[in-house]
Amino acid sequence: MSILNVESLSYNYDDKVVLDQITMSISGGEILGILGPNGCGKTTLLKNLNKNLRPHGGCILIEGTDMDCISKKEIAQKIAVVPQSNEIRFAFTVREIVAMGRMPFQESLRGETSADLKIVDKAMEQTGLTEFADRFINTLSGGERQRAIIARAITQTPEIILMDEPTLHLDINMQFEVLDLIQKLSKENDLAVVIVSHDLPMVTRYCDRIILIHGHKVFAMGTAEEVLTKENIRTVFNIDAELEKDSRTGKNTVRLFGSCK
Repeated sequence: MSILNVESLSYNYDDKVVLDQITMSISGGEILGILGPNGCGKTTLLKNLNKNLRPHGGCILIEGTDMDCISKKEIAQKIAVVPQSNEIRFAFTVREIVAMGRMPFQESLRGETSADLKIVDKAMEQTGLTEFADRFINTLSGGERQRAIIARAITQTPEIILMDEPTLHLDINMQFEVLDLIQKLSKENDLAVVIVSHDLPMVTRYCDRIILIHGHKVFAMGTAEEVLTKENIRTVFNIDAELEKDSRTGKNTVRLFGSCK
């Protein structure tokens, strides 16, 4: 059963159509990739899914309930977000940043419980941040800060994680480590994950299904084999590319040949 359903969602900025009749769903234990060129509405879609924006048409259902009927606190108990920007202006420690993931579950003026602290410690260990626990977040590299934001999302123990370019600031080794972890958590904890990215090979490797957005509409939806055809990639991204199997891992990847001429 789908945990999140989007039905005919539309969104405009002033008179400009950004999302046009988007319909999609995601189930627990599934990783859904959203691909498309700059300006097609991918980040706007994530903001609607988290109730930071409200659709101008259509609706979003969480476990069958319209999101408009769910409080922000209740949504935060179900949905965690890894934003594209990881800039943090205040001098919190890494542990304090990660522990913020427990705030939706805490009563006013009550600190972390022993159970909360165990969840925080585990998330830092899983993301390789234990040694940085007492470092101020603004002294870390961009990649280290991104790991802290991902750890905060994991600490939230959500049913859904929305990730906007989650590997943008990570070195190549950490990209694989973080997405291997997200994939493991998705399967073990029945976690639904939505990933917006420009990285076709990475999305192809980790996502169970892919939505291709073009012209602010759903252009194609399905498995990598169904969606990432040569013709679709050429139409949407204006590049020549080919989907293939990695002979070593057996997983899908995309080979990029260059811009169409």
